[in-house]
Amino acid sequence: MSDLKRSAPGGILLVAGFAVMVSLAVNKWTNDASPIRSIDTIEATIKSVQLDHGRGIYVVSIKNGGSALVEDDRPHLLGSRLNIERVTRDNGFVFYRFPE
Repeated sequence: MSDLKRSAPGGILLVAGFAVMVSLAVNKWTNDASPIRSIDTIEATIKSVQLDHGRGIYVVSIKNGGSALVEDDRPHLLGSRLNIERVTRDNGFVFYRFPE
């Protein structure tokens, strides 16, 4: 019985972590399945990049003063000014991307 009491916190943590991962996966699938409602073009400047297995995750500064993360396979120069797209899905989910 004492072994069960010692393992209970670890088991609860494991189940909670699994529940969070499933919830995030379902949320991503829901967002991917929702149709795109609008695409707006916004001026931005690339501030930094982090490479993840050949894919760049860029931090861009948006003209209105905000910033966003944008993933892309193509290389972009730091400090360059360019246009990005603000994509809004029907369920209200918003993300940014570089134009094709």
